[in-house]
Amino acid sequence: MKPFDYVNSINFTKENMMRDTANDELAEKSYVPYLTNKSLSYFTDTLLYANEMNTMSHLDNKLQYEFYLNILRKKKRFAKWAKADNSNDLEMVQNFYNTSITKAKIALSILSKEQLDIIREKCTRGIDND
Repeated sequence: MKPFDYVNSINFTKENMMRDTANDELAEKSYVPYLTNKSLSYFTDTLLYANEMNTMSHLDNKLQYEFYLNILRKKKRFAKWAKADNSNDLEMVQNFYNTSITKAKIALSILSKEQLDIIREKCTRGIDND
């Protein structure tokens, strides 16, 4: 079973994939709580439940899965996963100003194209001319 089969059963089919199966132990092991929590954290009606399950990570996979299965209403939920921005400009600004990624993202949103070109030129030459 694929990890997102569980998310689909929680959202759409409401069929318990861990009940009365010959491979009950295998079904429980193939459940990935992180992926389920992350996929359910994109929606306002499931966000608080996903947060609660994050705090209850010590629970068995079966208990976490059945919690979602029984508490969430059947609804079509689909969202694209947010992906990290691996921009070369971000890394360049981070190195140039010697800041964290968060501060570099803020600086990148403020800097103009001309300022980025100047920073890029200084970084590629390796010379710091003020």
